[in-house]
Amino acid sequence: MNAASEGMQFCWRFFRCWAKGLNDTMSDPLKKIKQKIQDELTALEHELSVDLPKEIAVARAHGDLSENAEYKFAKERQGFVNARIGQLKKRMGDLGMLNLTNIPKDRAGYGSRIVVLDTQRDVKIEYKLVSTEETDAEKGFISTTSPIGKALLNRKVGDEVQVTTPAGPKAFEVVRLVTIHEEE
Repeated sequence: MNAASEGMQFCWRFFRCWAKGLNDTMSDPLKKIKQKIQDELTALEHELSVDLPKEIAVARAHGDLSENAEYKFAKERQGFVNARIGQLKKRMGDLGMLNLTNIPKDRAGYGSRIVVLDTQRDVKIEYKLVSTEETDAEKGFISTTSPIGKALLNRKVGDEVQVTTPAGPKAFEVVRLVTIHEEE
């Protein structure tokens, strides 16, 4: 190998390590969400495979199943747990496909902190656009799927936003924007 070839290999290895570090940093918010979902999945799978079969067996031992409230409750719970496991697995798949590097750098997207002026009340409000798992209205963390969150997606400073909320129509003007890329 000549020096130029070795230099190219070093540059390529450096770039791959740098890009991996960048990707790890970018996906950090998602790691917390995925871990929270995985913890719930683990608990539900344990309940489905260990706890509920025991409860059903105990309820069966009581005799007549047609009037057995414990048995009916355990079977209903089993159905609920199965449905919830399906929802969580779908959500994990959705999060796995989310690529934070595709989030716009110049417009509001997931992870953006956005300050808006409520033009009706002349009050500034700060929001952070987050996933449904991270939502906390008291902290200003709103889901990108909420009415206000949807209305703020892809907005820039100076944009005027009209949104219909359960509390009635709102009018905002975007006064400051910090994207997930700028926050790091």
